[in-house]
Amino acid sequence: MARLENSIPIKGFLETSFLDWPGKIASVLFLPSCNFRCPFCQNATLVLKPQHLKTWPLPEVLQRIKELKGWIDGICITGGEPTLQETLPDFIRIFKKRNLLVKLDTNGSYPHMIENLLKENLVDAIAMDVKAPLEEISYARLTGVPVDLKAIKKSIDVIRKSSIEKIFRITVVPNMLTEEDIYRVAEDLYPLNTLLLQQFSPKNTLDSKLKHERPWPQEKFEQVQRYVDQLLTVRKAKPKENAQKKITRD
Repeated sequence: MARLENSIPIKGFLETSFLDWPGKIASVLFLPSCNFRCPFCQNATLVLKPQHLKTWPLPEVLQRIKELKGWIDGICITGGEPTLQETLPDFIRIFKKRNLLVKLDTNGSYPHMIENLLKENLVDAIAMDVKAPLEEISYARLTGVPVDLKAIKKSIDVIRKSSIEKIFRITVVPNMLTEEDIYRVAEDLYPLNTLLLQQFSPKNTLDSKLKHERPWPQEKFEQVQRYVDQLLTVRKAKPKENAQKKITRD
């Protein structure tokens, strides 16, 4: 256990969350570092300077989770980008041996790690954040770095074909993503049942310029989510060339 504790320091621990795993109560573990530099990221210190954050001892976390066993459904492993950690499978096994459900949050940049976790039945749900339409310029603008889109597409395909609970999400960043961009993402991800929109927050963004950006009005946010849902439903029912004919906006 000591070796794992040293190899994957836990840099944040939220005992109970009702938001990180839809429909479940979960403890959330934050792992350090990320290969993306998304300007809208809310965990700048975790990404850029994780050494400045407190490290939660693994035995302490396990003891607290044991005490919460009657209250929580499982754990959510997030970051940063957890799949950067080579010993992530061993880390997860510690929690699976305690009969805990495990959800993984990922940016999808390491499909081989995702494949390994799925092959070994180490995760019960995966949430992948899709940043932008799947083309290089858009994706690089939203991630702040050049991205291997083949890897992103591979992860999407692997997750989409898996039998576990799958969640695809996109953060609505004003002046960086348009409504049409979001509809293009829904098209890129098809076939799937759900694309969840996440509201942008200007607090503690990695790029300080975004701290003065206003999120979409809630009414517009909800309207676009409804349209995305409708788009996916129509595409599921109709051939692609006829889908747009059946869609009406609010």
